[in-house]
Amino acid sequence: MKREIKTKKEAWLHAVRLRTLPLALASIFAGSFLANWQNEFRWEVLVLASLTTVFLQILSNLSNDYGDTVHGADSSSRKGPIRAVQSGLISLPEMKRAMILLGLLSLVSGVSLIYLSLPNWPYFLGFLALGLLAIWAAIRYTSGSNPYGYGGLGDISVFLFFGLVGVLGTFFLHSLQANPLVVLIACSLGCFSTAVLNINNIRDIDSDQLAGKRSIPVRIGKSRAITYHWTLIGVAYACLLAFAILSQAYGSFLAVVSLPWMLHIGIGIQNATSAEKTDPYLKQMALSTLLWTLLFGIGLLNF
Repeated sequence: MKREIKTKKEAWLHAVRLRTLPLALASIFAGSFLANWQNEFRWEVLVLASLTTVFLQILSNLSNDYGDTVHGADSSSRKGPIRAVQSGLISLPEMKRAMILLGLLSLVSGVSLIYLSLPNWPYFLGFLALGLLAIWAAIRYTSGSNPYGYGGLGDISVFLFFGLVGVLGTFFLHSLQANPLVVLIACSLGCFSTAVLNINNIRDIDSDQLAGKRSIPVRIGKSRAITYHWTLIGVAYACLLAFAILSQAYGSFLAVVSLPWMLHIGIGIQNATSAEKTDPYLKQMALSTLLWTLLFGIGLLNF
């Protein structure tokens, strides 16, 4: 699994972690599909929200690389793919400068998004505060003197930002209104996104335990973490079913076509006997979440 990184370009590509970007975009697409369903879709919101989310996700990935190196989680005992700073090709100061750059890009993109989308200063200031909180959360997950990811709070953060904030915020920026039914889809995306993090933490359970990183799998053990994974998947599909019934948008249930792949992933991590065998399911879970979102949108808007 730990393919040697030979050049700085390869190291930066590893740090960016392109395979995480489909997951970051899923909540933006879901919120946009829902806005279109309500005839409130705006292209500028989709483009700028997607750009801001990509910048925030890359910032989070760089911060994770930086923080885990500083706190010892990216040691030689780690079984996951080698990290950029760990490879020695990128220094800690270089990574910190890249984090500052991504933080500024996220801020500029986010401010542009809310300036073009919102009609008054109270809304603007509220979303600005939310955006600054998102930047803080991306950086402090594994960085700083007391990173919340090391206390096992990463799952809550992912559920909030990849689920509730991502979907509800995008929907509001399009439509300037709230819809209680949208919360159900936000919860689905939050559960799927949390499941991705859970697979990552199951893979790294041994090295995280040695580094003092108290992720959910470290706290409850691998067996219960797998049960937790199945629970997240079950709740996500239950929320989809509730949305389809309550909204009478039965076409949205097309997203259930993704269920066999989700089952394959769950069985795979359940049967995996090593970190190396668990790792491929991380990318698969991110892609299957994006597939779920696309199927949901196609069904919602066309059936």
